[in-house]
Amino acid sequence: MSTTANTRSVTAHVPVELADRIDEIATRLERSKNWIVRQALADWLDQEEERDRLTREALANVDAGHVIDHQAVREWAESLSTDSPLPVPR
Repeated sequence: MSTTANTRSVTAHVPVELADRIDEIATRLERSKNWIVRQALADWLDQEEERDRLTREALANVDAGHVIDHQAVREWAESLSTDSPLPVPR
């Protein structure tokens, strides 16, 4: 990240054990604690945004009636341990 980028300081109280882990990984990676926290926060936010997108997509599929009957899935799953498994329900 460029040093000329707009930034804002955010303060958070974290458990001592978590702060110690940040210190340790910063030392091991030869990075600043700020870099470690910024990277971890960016990754977490990306993950949460993707989880939200997938949830909304799944709910839209349900609303559109694109679902598979629970009993059909259960029968398929139970058939997987047999000599003649059922085809994947669609």
